[in-house]
Amino acid sequence: MMTNERRWRRTLEGSLGIPATEGNQVDVLRDGITIFPAMLEAISSATRTVDLLTFVYWRGDIARRFAAALSERAASGVRCRVILDALGARHVEKELVERMQAAGVHVYWFRPLLDGDGLHHPGYRTHRKVLVCDEEVAFTGGIGIGEEWDGSSEDGTGWRETQLRVRGPAVDGLRAAFLDDWLDSGQALLDERDRFPEQPRDGETTAMVIRGASEQGRNDIAMLRQLLFEQAEKELRLTAPYFAPDAVVLDTLIGAAERGVRVQLLVPGVNNDKMVAQLATERHYQLLLDAGIEIHVFTPTMLHAKVITVDGVLAVVGSANLNHRSLRHDEEVDVVLFDARLVGELNAHTDADLARCRRITSDDLDTVDRAARGPLRVLTGLVTRWT
Repeated sequence: MMTNERRWRRTLEGSLGIPATEGNQVDVLRDGITIFPAMLEAISSATRTVDLLTFVYWRGDIARRFAAALSERAASGVRCRVILDALGARHVEKELVERMQAAGVHVYWFRPLLDGDGLHHPGYRTHRKVLVCDEEVAFTGGIGIGEEWDGSSEDGTGWRETQLRVRGPAVDGLRAAFLDDWLDSGQALLDERDRFPEQPRDGETTAMVIRGASEQGRNDIAMLRQLLFEQAEKELRLTAPYFAPDAVVLDTLIGAAERGVRVQLLVPGVNNDKMVAQLATERHYQLLLDAGIEIHVFTPTMLHAKVITVDGVLAVVGSANLNHRSLRHDEEVDVVLFDARLVGELNAHTDADLARCRRITSDDLDTVDRAARGPLRVLTGLVTRWT
């Protein structure tokens, strides 16, 4: 008889057509105070290659520290490649980009809004966050390179974030996510520094890397979520900073609750960095509460982590949101973890976050409705497509 973990693994492998890999070593990193030092150490220790892909590269000391680390490695002969989304990273200090390029960092702006071919559609972005160093260690999750994350959610100095550090076969999947977007640059994908070593398998985690493509229809990220919501038997815990699902995801999530699955939804509270996104979430509150779904709003700072755990058996951490853009139009990447220990660790983080949340009840809905009828109410129909 199949164990629950094996059943889930085969369900996702058979539905998505993507094999899971065994023997990975995965560490869960919480908040910028832990994430940034680990990423910077990996860059500084690289001897051959550094590949960084991000939607957000903004301002502040941490932006300068990443530029300095990448510039130093490139000047030392390490091949450093950086992909910046032309829309998401548009606020980066131009001096930092010029500094990296002068040091030999290969910087590519992903799908510029205006280039030699004319004006381009602002949609179809890369929202992926990937760092791969020396083909040995990789990072992914929700973090951007910006001062908003440079601190701790414990004391309110930084956004609440979750990132994974990965060693083992799953590194190949994250490198593929980088190369998939680097392909648009028109530059060489590989050179003599790419060795494709046999990845070590001395870890305990089985993992699957899922890439979501920017396309017209619903992508693999949408399929993954629908499978999780359809097949969950006991518990779904969702940390979702920009919760604006399409009708299919919403119906499937409500269906899970109605068949007896405990569904907990953690979303940002008053510190949401996008008020329109908050209104888009609030417009679903009545439907969610009527179905028995728990809604908890995180109050200390912006909640930006993107985490799903299912039945205590598997977890998903990555760049994708539960909104229209991630499910259809943006390049995304998620890692599915089949590891009870890591699921337990992530659930413990959720428990700690819940202690700093306010639970939404039906008594709150009148206040929500009044806010939603304000000047921003007309934008909530658009946010499903543009957040």
